[in-house]
Amino acid sequence: MRIDLHTHAKWSKNTDFSYEYFRNMMQVAYKNQLDAIALTEHFNTRQFGDIYDTLDRHYQYEKDYYMVEGVKVFPGMEVDVQENGHILLIGARENIITVRSKLENHTTEGHYIEMAHLLDLSDEHSCLSIGAHPFRELNPLSHVKPELLTRLNAFDLNGRDLHHVGQQMEEKVNRLAELIGLPVVGGSDTHQLLQFGSVYNQFEQDCDTIDQLRDAIRLGTYKYQISQHLDSKVQLAEAEQARYKKNMKSVG
Repeated sequence: MRIDLHTHAKWSKNTDFSYEYFRNMMQVAYKNQLDAIALTEHFNTRQFGDIYDTLDRHYQYEKDYYMVEGVKVFPGMEVDVQENGHILLIGARENIITVRSKLENHTTEGHYIEMAHLLDLSDEHSCLSIGAHPFRELNPLSHVKPELLTRLNAFDLNGRDLHHVGQQMEEKVNRLAELIGLPVVGGSDTHQLLQFGSVYNQFEQDCDTIDQLRDAIRLGTYKYQISQHLDSKVQLAEAEQARYKKNMKSVG
């Protein structure tokens, strides 16, 4: 099973969730030979609940995923923590929605939840927790105390960071993971369909539940894969993103 564990459903936090845009994204994910994704949209995006309300109207949810255009979509979100890092939570739909409801007073800078408290919620609601882009300059995790990092299930090897920093980033993430004793998983961090397939994970077995995903990561029965076209994929996606933002400013 090929799965991307860090994806977004919207151009930006300030846009509404579009069923047609997401459907198109999943069609492209399928063409890039992805079998599954974790939908880790930002927890403080505009109208977060609209995402799952819309998916519920259009797709059947079974086991722990929606099947969208031939791609399994596991629910999740990307959460800002007080320590200035980002944590990906992936879980059953009802658990992601429940945890998100408990973050209502923590959606703005200066009020973000403490990482330990977030991980308590993650454990309580059986979520998979991944430390996103641990060496990204704006929101790193590398400074967080090791005893807290060990509570994560994995670190994220991020497509955008690989493009901007290069192989050095892969080496840094793997060194940190070895130091802390955690595995590394791949995620494209895409907001735009052109980036699918840049980084993904090749699991030895098919997974239908969060527990199966967690066990596969824990047992190491997978390998992350970096596309030889990573740079062109991310570069094209970011160019599209920049054009979109420019157009939005001109409209505004």
